[in-house]
Amino acid sequence: MSDRVRIDQLAAAVMEGLTEYADLAADELKKAVKKAGNSVKKDIQENAPKDTGAYAKSWSVKNVKETSNSIELVVHSGNRYQLSHLLEFGHAKRGGGRVPGKAHIAPAEERAEQTLEQEIEKALRG
Repeated sequence: MSDRVRIDQLAAAVMEGLTEYADLAADELKKAVKKAGNSVKKDIQENAPKDTGAYAKSWSVKNVKETSNSIELVVHSGNRYQLSHLLEFGHAKRGGGRVPGKAHIAPAEERAEQTLEQEIEKALRG
C-alpha cells in the first residue's frame, strides 16, 4: 500500500488493511487452537490411569472442520472411548461398592482453556 491514498480510494485501502489483519489473526488463532488440542492430548496421556498403557496411547487429535478463518478440533480416545467416562467418574463394582474415578480429562480441558486464552491474547497483540 502506498503512503498516499486519494479520498475516493480510502474505503478500499482501509478494507485491504483490515482483510490483511484478519487473515494474519485467523492464522495465529488456528495455530493457538492446534497447540491447545495437542496440549490436551499430551496432558490426558500423562495423567490417564495406566494399566497396560493402551488407554493413554489411544488419545488423538482430529481436525473436524477447517475453513479459511476457523478450525474445529476434537481430542478423543479412538478405540478406548468406552472407558473414558468410567475412568473419569468411577463406576460400580460387580460385587458391590465403587471404584473411585481419576479425573484426567476435565483438568486437561481447564488447563488448555487457560493456555488458549493466553495464546490468543499474545497472537492478537502481535
